[in-house]
This record gives sequence, C-alpha cells and structure tokens, in this order.
Amino acid sequence: MKNSDIPVVILCGGSGTRLREQTEFLPKPMIPIGGKPMLVHIMKWYASFGFTRFVLALGYKQEVVKNYFIHYHEINGDVHINRLGTCQRNRKDMWDITMVDTGENTLKWGRLKKIDKYIDTDVFMCTYGDGVGDIPIQDLFDFHKKHGKLVTVTGVKHPPRFGVIERDGDKVTSFKEKQQNDDNLINAGFFVFNKEIFNYHTLHGDLEIGVLDRIADGREMMVYEHKGYWGCMDNMADLGNLQNIWNSGKAKWRVD
Repeated sequence: MKNSDIPVVILCGGSGTRLREQTEFLPKPMIPIGGKPMLVHIMKWYASFGFTRFVLALGYKQEVVKNYFIHYHEINGDVHINRLGTCQRNRKDMWDITMVDTGENTLKWGRLKKIDKYIDTDVFMCTYGDGVGDIPIQDLFDFHKKHGKLVTVTGVKHPPRFGVIERDGDKVTSFKEKQQNDDNLINAGFFVFNKEIFNYHTLHGDLEIGVLDRIADGREMMVYEHKGYWGCMDNMADLGNLQNIWNSGKAKWRVD
C-alpha cells in the first residue's frame, strides 16, 4: 500500500473561542500564517511525505473550508482567462480531499465517528487542525507499523498546559490532561490509529478523555517522541509567535 492510499484525518471543526478576534469570521484552521491557512501548512507537510489523501472533519463555518478547496487552484495558482473560459496553470498540490460536515458543536471523538465510513484502510493518520511541526511523518508511520499497538501519539516537551503522556520507554502508561509535570511529554496531536479504534464507545467523554485514556490504561498506546520543532495556535499569543517564526524565515514546517 502506498502512502497516498492512507487517509489523513484532520479535526478542524471547532470554533476556536480563544481566537475570537480571528474566528468570528474564519474557522480556526483557516487562520493564515504567512498568507496561507494553518490547515494548508499541515496538509503540505503530510503531502511532502507522500500522504496526499485527506479527510477533513468540518463543523464551525464549514462552508469557508469547502469554498476554499473547491477554488484552491484558482486561489493558489496562475489562472488564464480567455473567451472560452478559465483554466488553471501550474497545478502543484494534487490532493484527494473529502470534506465532511460533522456538526458545529460535536466533540472530537464524535467527529471521528462521523467520518469512519471514509476509512477503508487498517491504519490511518489523524491530527488537529491547529498544530504544525517538523515531525518526520514517515518515521512516525513506520514506528506505528512496527510496534503493532492500537494507537501512536506524538509526544513533545512543552510547557504543561496540554495533555500529558506518562511513559515507560516508548509504551504509554497514562494519558492525562493538563498536569503540572515538566518531566513528561505532552500530546502534540500527530496520531496514527488502527481502524479498530472505532470499536471504542464513550457516552460522556471525548477523544482524549473517554477514549485515548482508556486505550493507554489498556497498554495499547505507544508514544513517538519528537525532539524537533512543534507549535500550536491555541490563542492570540501562539498565533503571533507562529507568524513571527514564519516571517523570520525559520519555519521548519514550511513546504513551498
């Protein structure tokens, strides 16, 4: 199976309340960094490793995302117009994109469950729509295939305001949200899942609390430690930091 056959699910349906200045008009993943939406930077990074099949789990202002990708080549490429109509030049990003309205107020696990009919492979990738980094996607994927567990989560060291991964070597022993322990890794959101994850059920929880924590308790989760760059767009300060990194020419996640 080729990398281009593996679905990459991007959870991009939340309203981004901590970025209200921007998300009043745009869904959070469509906020631009360096003139391109955060979502496009994420997709370009995966595509640079040959993963070009995307399933976008949409919600809040989902029509903005749909309209953008329907007109992607006109927006991002050269366009020639004559009396016979319009044609696009230099089509660079030839991606396979499925866009699914998973509901405006749906939690992340609910969004995943609503796209499961588009997952026709034993393994698939998944990430949030607000984080970038120079994660070696091929190494992450190969690591998952080698260990044979249900889930791989990418862990990075970061100030402890995100979900914390406790581990014994590469094996995840606990998955918790927002603990104050600088020695642990935090969840960077670049996952590899076996399709069997859809067999899990939760009535009142979400992806992290209700599913992933139970998988970790059952010793079916492994962590891939990434020691390079990772950054997220959780609030206006994060957005400004990412934009400054881009403007400095040092954005390690940049793919032209």
